[in-house]
Amino acid sequence: MKNINFYMLMNILNLVILLIILLMAIAFLTLLERKILSYVQLRKGPNKLGFVGFLQPFSDAIKLLNKELFYVYKSNYNLYYLCPLLMFGLMMFMWLLYPYYTNIYFLNYSILLMIIFMTLSGYLIILIGWSANSVYSMMGAIRSVSQMLSYEVSFILIIFSLMLMGESYSLVDLLKFQKNIWFLFLVYPLFLLYFISIMVEMNRSPMDFIEGESELVSGFNIEYFSGSFTLIFLSEYGMIIFFSYMSVIFFTNLLESGLFMFFFTVMYSFLIIVIRGLLPRMRYDELMYLCWKIILPLVLMYIILIISFKFVMLMFN
Repeated sequence: MKNINFYMLMNILNLVILLIILLMAIAFLTLLERKILSYVQLRKGPNKLGFVGFLQPFSDAIKLLNKELFYVYKSNYNLYYLCPLLMFGLMMFMWLLYPYYTNIYFLNYSILLMIIFMTLSGYLIILIGWSANSVYSMMGAIRSVSQMLSYEVSFILIIFSLMLMGESYSLVDLLKFQKNIWFLFLVYPLFLLYFISIMVEMNRSPMDFIEGESELVSGFNIEYFSGSFTLIFLSEYGMIIFFSYMSVIFFTNLLESGLFMFFFTVMYSFLIIVIRGLLPRMRYDELMYLCWKIILPLVLMYIILIISFKFVMLMFN
């Protein structure tokens, strides 16, 4: 009994440390983004506060949290204040799926849980846009319905094809399956489709229609400020790190080699930020065309190919 309590305590401590590291990583990811975008635009970016702007994220956090809270006229008061908190909590829950090899709560269905959490985050964005009682936020919510519904179909099918190859719902089993050859090399085109899909899921440029600054003035979160905006901001950047990390888990076997895993995760985050600085926003009809007429048929073709290959292997065995 004492051993069980000790392991449970260590497990909780492990999660707390992970979440603290995550919050620090989000803070410095915002600084990294501002630095990269500034150099893309031939300027310096934040460089005054601390060594080369090292303390800028903490200054931003203090400034945001000190802002006054006030009631937004005719907003759905309860949902308006609750949704950012739920969005942040959902992002934190996603990190519970971190595939430890020695974990007291071994999740056999971690991939399915990830899909459920992702679907719920789509509903939260819709509620955030609707509850603020603003034309711009409502437009962002309407866009999010079609965008997230469209791309979640292709994204879930990509994950399903990886589960078919790994023959498991667990992230740990998926890692073990890639011991001899990574999915990155085995199904490289599928990785490219996955990368495009996560860009849409995270509302990142050039697919950031939900919060298009040029036409919607920040979109679904336009009426948010102070702590509520901070929570939305933290959850968005937390999802960037999460999906960068999931890219490493789904397509490589680098969990045991911590330094390489860290390097690849940072590289994916860097790539997502650089794309924002380099590419212009797509047209909305082109985004839908890309999903239904290009990505979805290719993913379905891969699923048929994988099932056929598995069936042939089964016949010969």
